[in-house]
Amino acid sequence: MTRRTQTLLHICTLEEWLQARRAGEHRPKSLETQGFVHLSAPDQVHLPANRLFAGRTDLVLLRLDPVRLGSPVHWEPGVPSDPESMRFPHLYGPLPAAAVIAVTSYEPDADGTFAPVAS
Repeated sequence: MTRRTQTLLHICTLEEWLQARRAGEHRPKSLETQGFVHLSAPDQVHLPANRLFAGRTDLVLLRLDPVRLGSPVHWEPGVPSDPESMRFPHLYGPLPAAAVIAVTSYEPDADGTFAPVAS
């Protein structure tokens, strides 16, 4: 399985997921402000989690089937502190609830930091 076809992840709160499921799609603020939905591969999801959600215990990981996303996904650089060659998937459209194949709790370790997850 190549990087561009593997399962992708999106971090959100359980409440955001429940609302998205009712609405049929998830439209986080980044879609309006940046034009895309932030996604991650399993081995990199901890980087944005630690930057944006350190210590939070109300998060879930949405595991996504890229084939069901319905909008383009572009692999683009993250922030300057990320490894230079690392690219993150960005979904240029709303995240369809039908693309979610699993939902799992995503809690930090005892020190408040998040770890990578298994593929």
